[in-house]
Amino acid sequence: MKTTGAALAKKLGISAARGMEATIKAKMISAVLKAVAEQGLTHSEVARRSGIPRSAVTGILSGSMQKVTIDRVLRLLEAVGLVADVRVRRAA
Repeated sequence: MKTTGAALAKKLGISAARGMEATIKAKMISAVLKAVAEQGLTHSEVARRSGIPRSAVTGILSGSMQKVTIDRVLRLLEAVGLVADVRVRRAA
């Protein structure tokens, strides 16, 4: 079952925008984890490539949402050779 940002927000009692942000971050982090596994990268290598401290990389990739900004997640994507593709549409 696919959870949307709005559904997550309602479930957690947070704003729709915060729910969407959490959903976007989770999808991007999932892509990074997949690429790390496929490429056999260590957290140290990802840290070196991204310029993010290794302890922060380990925290982010192990599920901690502390200090996880969109900027940091985008840097992790870039470090593993990925780019984000964002679509915007009118609300229903």
